[in-house]
Amino acid sequence: MRFYKIALLFSAVVIGQNNYPKDYFGVPLNIPMQVSGNFGELRPNHFHAGFDLKTLGREGIKVQAVADGFVSRIKVSPYGNGTALYIDHPNGYTSVYCHLQKIEGALGEYVRKMQYRNQSFEIELFPQKNELTVKKGEVIALTGNTGSSQGPHLHFEFRDTKTEKIINPLHFGYDQFVSDTRKPTVSALYVYPLDDKTSVNQSKRPIMLNLALQKDGSYLATKVQANGKIGFGITADDYDAVSKSKNGVYKIQSKCNGKPSFGFQMDTYAFDEMRYINALVDYSRYKKTGQRVQKLFMTTPYPLSIITTDESNGIVIVKPNLSYVYTIEVADFHGNTTTINVPISYDALSPIIEKETVVSNYFVKVNRENIFSKNNWSVFFPVGVFYDDFDMNFDVRGDNLYLHDEFTPVHSSFTISVEDSKFAEPEKVYIADVDSRGRTGYNTTTRKGNVYSAKVKSLGKYTLLADTTNPSISIGKAIEGKWLSAQKTLELSISDSGSGIKSYNGYLNGVWALFSYDYKTRKIIHQFSDGIVAEGANDLKVIVVDNVGNSTTFETRFYRSQK
Repeated sequence: MRFYKIALLFSAVVIGQNNYPKDYFGVPLNIPMQVSGNFGELRPNHFHAGFDLKTLGREGIKVQAVADGFVSRIKVSPYGNGTALYIDHPNGYTSVYCHLQKIEGALGEYVRKMQYRNQSFEIELFPQKNELTVKKGEVIALTGNTGSSQGPHLHFEFRDTKTEKIINPLHFGYDQFVSDTRKPTVSALYVYPLDDKTSVNQSKRPIMLNLALQKDGSYLATKVQANGKIGFGITADDYDAVSKSKNGVYKIQSKCNGKPSFGFQMDTYAFDEMRYINALVDYSRYKKTGQRVQKLFMTTPYPLSIITTDESNGIVIVKPNLSYVYTIEVADFHGNTTTINVPISYDALSPIIEKETVVSNYFVKVNRENIFSKNNWSVFFPVGVFYDDFDMNFDVRGDNLYLHDEFTPVHSSFTISVEDSKFAEPEKVYIADVDSRGRTGYNTTTRKGNVYSAKVKSLGKYTLLADTTNPSISIGKAIEGKWLSAQKTLELSISDSGSGIKSYNGYLNGVWALFSYDYKTRKIIHQFSDGIVAEGANDLKVIVVDNVGNSTTFETRFYRSQK
């Protein structure tokens, strides 16, 4: 049986987990460890890849190497992980430190040297083995809030150096620093009718089940009466006893009449599996309400390695003259477990609540290419773009493409093309997505003659826009002719109201100067400590270019004494 094979594989993984070193690695911060985001936590379009560690609500906490090793990768970006360090260790694992404010010591000097050599703030470096070595406990950086971070913290993770798979840090002995005596909390349980013939409690729509706490600490759900294929979904969170933060759960396992049905465990997974989170959760409900319901079934199987399932992929087929008990166990890493029991019986009563009407004019199949065209717009979907077959609405009205809605998840890129000759400056034109509030987003667009094309990863409304407006550059307080001897930094604000900023460059006296960029505050900052500012008069020039080539130049002269 398929489940038997998968169960054996899963058992091998569990056995392998015992080989992780428990006392090899130290702590990355010399303050009490408090986790504000744990491994596997559900995030937009991805599972969380490590720990988010609290830093007393501020930046500048010293970051320590957790073991001897060498720096194998350094990445500095305004987006994503921000400023990040990767250290390879002799035992086959890599530790990762992200959203750093600053890389310290010789490592920092190396990064700054390479940024000046490449004349770019954004940089990705792969030093040679043992070129940049570190010792356990050595200060390598300061914590920050760079990249897509929404507040000061340290993102810390482990990877298998060879496979680059991400591993739950708790397996390396960090569970001793995260006291947890609380059971996971279940806030919602849903049951789904999974085909047009099935109803659940006389509803052809998903319904939420009430939960009653029992004397033994388990929960009993409202009885389910159904007549066909059904599946369940759960919203659950976990809280430790230290940080009080709401985190994701470690393990969920469902059983039908005692037989394992569907489950997952957050131990390790690969980066190219991340986007399957949109198949695991009820994506439509998440986009509409913000609630992440984790589905305990697959209507179309997808290759997410954390999942184990039976031959029915977690789907329960309710048949006449049979009764069922569906059990869900939700556990944290420390073994605290919440159990829910759901009684199920067959019921052939006619539904009172009908299925929601879906406006559609096409049917999309996952396992084949799909091409749709109308007027001057066309869309090409490669095989495997979606997770399930579905009825799709495709329309063109006026100058806009309406591609179903944003509530249907997309796994990989597809191509939108449009032919248009009305723009006076075609090189300034791009395909823009338009959200429900009318806000537009830039998509990298190519042009061949009058045909514009873009690869995108979401459904919704699209249109063609021309951006002929130059970016904006401003400075908080005019510095023209001023002495800046007491200042440590030079700060400017940059922004673009159309296609968005593509690049920026700053120059002091004609020499390229390093300016860091924070897209959240729209500020670029030069540190005078870089040492390229001149004694006396200094000519500053900043050039900002947007994604379609519009540019703005800011120039001024200031004075500074280095003495």
